[in-house]
Amino acid sequence: MLHLLTDPAVWASFLTLTVLEIVLGVDNVIFISIAAQRLPAAQRGRARVIGLSGALVLRVGLLFSIAWIVSLAEPFVTVAGFGLSWRDLILLAGGLFLIWKAATEIFDEVEGTEDHEAARATASFIGVIAQIMVLDLVFSLDSVITAVGIADHLEVMVAAVVLAVLVMMVAAEPIAGFVEAHPSTKMLALAFLVMVGMALVADGLHHHIERGFIYAAMVFAGGVEVLNLLRAKRRQAR
Repeated sequence: MLHLLTDPAVWASFLTLTVLEIVLGVDNVIFISIAAQRLPAAQRGRARVIGLSGALVLRVGLLFSIAWIVSLAEPFVTVAGFGLSWRDLILLAGGLFLIWKAATEIFDEVEGTEDHEAARATASFIGVIAQIMVLDLVFSLDSVITAVGIADHLEVMVAAVVLAVLVMMVAAEPIAGFVEAHPSTKMLALAFLVMVGMALVADGLHHHIERGFIYAAMVFAGGVEVLNLLRAKRRQAR
């Protein structure tokens, strides 16, 4: 264990993996923040903590089942030359769920009624946590496969995942507050989730979309939104 602390290659893989885990976790944080908004204000913080704690437990548990994780990528059935694995099924189901959830939220935001607001105020805490845990499983699987591909030591993987989730816990409340205070950013975040859901479905169909393209689009759109917010703020000041 001590020799890992003095190995520069181990530190390099740890830092690289931590950054990647945080980047991969942004989608999870956005979804948790939006899902928690359906709860009364007093319960939202607890839902975010439980959701991210669940993500941490899932990721660490999956890391200790590396052999099983690797086997998930092996096809268990072949249909018309297409090898279907359990990983493919999980990504397909998670991607479709994410698209459905984001599209439903977008519809509610655009066509929202008083009935929607009432339902939103009385959303089930257990129901919201269940939705968060379903997406945690999908994002955790992607995260763990990334970790296995980058680091060679289980201790490094666990440390990087724990640190990344702790960073996400700290960032979750400010992100949620910002999204709640600026409705236009919520619509943008929901559009991001649709895009991520489509990428997951594509992965499940063996058409990998480089995440760099997705995150570049997110950064560009986020930059435009920041300019819009600054313009609106200056107009109000005038």
